[in-house]
Amino acid sequence: MSNVDPNPQELRCAAEAEPGWPVERLSGHQVALGGPRAMNVTRILPGRGRRMIGAWCFLDTYGPEVATMRVPPHPHTGLQTVTWLVEGEVLHRDSVGSLRTVRPGRLNLMTAGRGISHSEESPRTTLHGVQLWVALPEEHRHVAPHFEHHAELPERDGIRVIMGSLAGLRSPATTYTPLVCAELTVDGELEVPLDPGFEHGVLWLSGDMTTLDYLGPGRDRVRLDGHGRVLLIGGEPFAEELVMWWNFVGRSHEEILAFRKEWSEGSGFGEVAGFDGDPLPAPPMPTIRLKPRGRVR
Repeated sequence: MSNVDPNPQELRCAAEAEPGWPVERLSGHQVALGGPRAMNVTRILPGRGRRMIGAWCFLDTYGPEVATMRVPPHPHTGLQTVTWLVEGEVLHRDSVGSLRTVRPGRLNLMTAGRGISHSEESPRTTLHGVQLWVALPEEHRHVAPHFEHHAELPERDGIRVIMGSLAGLRSPATTYTPLVCAELTVDGELEVPLDPGFEHGVLWLSGDMTTLDYLGPGRDRVRLDGHGRVLLIGGEPFAEELVMWWNFVGRSHEEILAFRKEWSEGSGFGEVAGFDGDPLPAPPMPTIRLKPRGRVR
């Protein structure tokens, strides 16, 4: 997914608070996906106070809303995109020849690496889900672009592991840093073991999806009370500084300039076959120099 606003911004759980384990609530802001008449999403990461959770550097939530998704071909570098649906369907096309519809309970994972382009579409239907980006570390950020679809994911006792590992379950999805992403089904109370070396985020997929609870490193479990579905993300704190602008993750202002130039000239990102429409043009560069930033502002 892309923020097609021409001036993009960077920027309920009830994870039980226990002694020594504070919970920080992160609030999102509204972004129009595809322009002012398109569907709205809530952008939680990057945020004003916290830009990342582990290698997770971007998190949009949307729905449930009857809407049509139509995001024209656009580029990515230095990241993986994760599409996870609660309701609806989204058709993915990309420049390595992938054509795949993702539905609830299935994972679409695209690794941009050195550069890829893709589009996303849906019929007018009820859409409810999340889109996430994972920043690739320096040693892997120039890998060849590729796409994975996982229709079956490990599941037990209310825990479905989307990426990484949790509670003795491991996803088949490719990862490049130690991380986790899981959907939890809570029916009353659920206690989930956590890796104390990770920082985590907990997002209720049932109900209000505009806030996420941040849990810092050192915590070895979380207890959830209520009824519904929860998204858990986490990972080792990401040590590298990033430059995030539009759909690119890089390391310097000059690198972002080069990515934008390649996309504008039609080189470096391939072509998305079968999409009925023009590629998305890159917005103008900001008037200030882009500076690398760490996981916390």
